[in-house]
Parts: sequence; C-alpha cells; structure tokens
Amino acid sequence: MTSEGPVQRRRPLLRLGLPRDPASSSHITGFLVTTLATVIVTRLLLGLTGFPQLGGGGVHISHVLWGGLLMALAFIGLMSYIGPVVRRVAVLVAGVGFGLFIDEVGKFVTSDYDYFWEPTAALIYLVVIGLGLFADVLQRRHPRDPAEYLAAAADQAVAGLAGGFSERERTRARWYLSRAGDVPGADEVRALLDTVEHDADEVPDPIGATSRWVVAASRWLVRARWVPWVTVAVLVATSVVTLARGIYGWTASDDQPVWLVAGILLSGLASTAFAVVGLVRVRRDREAGYRWFRRAVLVALLVTQIFLFRLSPWDATIGLLVDLVILGVVAAELDVIADDRTTSPVG
Repeated sequence: MTSEGPVQRRRPLLRLGLPRDPASSSHITGFLVTTLATVIVTRLLLGLTGFPQLGGGGVHISHVLWGGLLMALAFIGLMSYIGPVVRRVAVLVAGVGFGLFIDEVGKFVTSDYDYFWEPTAALIYLVVIGLGLFADVLQRRHPRDPAEYLAAAADQAVAGLAGGFSERERTRARWYLSRAGDVPGADEVRALLDTVEHDADEVPDPIGATSRWVVAASRWLVRARWVPWVTVAVLVATSVVTLARGIYGWTASDDQPVWLVAGILLSGLASTAFAVVGLVRVRRDREAGYRWFRRAVLVALLVTQIFLFRLSPWDATIGLLVDLVILGVVAAELDVIADDRTTSPVG
C-alpha cells in the first residue's frame, strides 16, 4: 500500500485540507450566545437612553456599521494569525459584531425602514437557531476522522511552539493525539508536543472558562437529588403553560395570526407530550426519562421560542433563559448517569 492510499479514501473536505476543529462546538456556541447577549444588551441600553442617534446634520451612524466593522476585524485577525488562540478572540469580537448587525434587520426587510418591526425578535432568533443547526450538521454529519484529531493536536502545538504550553493546553493537545490513534504522523506530532516548553500562565479563554463553569455548576447542582426533580417540574409547568397559552390564543384572540397561535399550540403540545413520556419512563429508566426531558426542552428552544419571540419578545427572553438552565441541568444529569454506568462494576 502506498502512503497516498489512505489519503485518497478520505472524505473530500479532508482531501482539500479542511479538517473539523473538535473545539468548534464551544466556539460556535460562544459566538451565538454572544450574538444574542449583544442584541439584548443593545436594545436594553437604547431603551434606557431614549434611542439616541449618533451623528448630526442629517447623518446617522447606525450600529449595523459598527457590527460590520467588528466582524471585519475578527476576519482580519483570523487571516493574520495562526493557531487556536486567535479563534477564541474572534469568537467574541465577531459575536458582538454580528449581534449589532442582526439587531437592525428590521430596517432592511421593511419598506419603511422600521427598527421596531414586530417580527424582528423572532427573525433574529430564527437566524441564530438556523446557524446553530447548520454548524451542528457540519460537525455531526460524519464521525470525526482520526486525522482530524491529529490535525487538532498539531494546531495546539502551533500556539505552544510560540508561547509554551500551560498544563491545561498540554493535556488538551495530548487528548487530541490519543484520539488520533496510530495514523501516519502521530509519532512526529507526539515528539513535537514533547518539545514544547512549559508555561505556567494560562492564555485567557473566556468562552472556555464560561463553558467549564457552566458544566461544573450544573454537575454540582445535580448532586442535590431534589434539583433535577425541581427542574423537571419547571419543565412540565412551562410546557403546560405554553400549551394553555396556545389554547387561549386559539379560542379568545382575534389579533394574532392563525399560524402564530397554531405554532405555539402544536409545539407546546409536543413539548408537553415529551415531558409526560419522560415522567412515565424516568421511574423505570432514568436515562431514557431524561432523554425525553431533553427532547421536550429542545422543542421549546428550537420551535416554541420562535413563535413566542414573535408574540412577546421580552417574555420570550425570560423563557429562553429558563429553558437554557433546564437544558443545562438535564444535560448534567445525563452525564452523571453515563458516568455511573461507566464506573459501575459489571456482573
């Protein structure tokens, strides 16, 4: 077998030199969360300050321009530096920029340049959800190739060769390398990682630090056995309230479009049904039950919230935060269940 054989059998993107980044989920989540946070903070600050205009003499410097500038700066950074560190900075800069950009979408889809166009919040949320799902498809469409883990380990080495490895960065690079197995080049990358000097200072990583804090906090919470059950109770209650809201809108409201009320009603019904199935299953099989709870909250996040943002943006924002907390606790409980199953003696 020639050395070119395995390369020829790899997927087209790998043959083009486009391995997927194992850290991409963290980056994309950080980008999208920063985008939503920027929209919320921007609208809140503008409301508190009376929607001032920057400029004068007939000139208004819209914040969509600042958003475009920040996104351009993020791209310039990505094109100017190599390694994983610049991506962590670009995530935040581009997230703020895209948030400022998408916040003004109402002006550019209406004939009267209406910043306060009612469906704006729903459209913004739909765009964010669509980008997240698209990114998820890119990452999960195929199992990750060992060569992608090898490329990720080499990518970590890029930053290490320039500035050294902290203990966390070295551990991450070696974990990537362990997942690569014995693919060609693994020994060379291993030797390269061993030559990187130690650096006690951690490179600032706000997205990673936040992610680690959320995971740790969620796992700490689920150690109190009442927390998952309270979370499930809140999930069931919010699903029922959403369903009731849809029923009320269907029977009593003439002001809302039929498709909006139908969307709330059907998605609320699906979320409630999934939560009820979870309640039935959880007593016999905790893992199966919590998987149904996760389906219930994902329906709420990916479908119901779109309609709720169209109906009442600020109420939907509160609901979004509640759903995210529920999803975090449910995911942590599933992790704990998986750990218990892995560490339990067989037989």
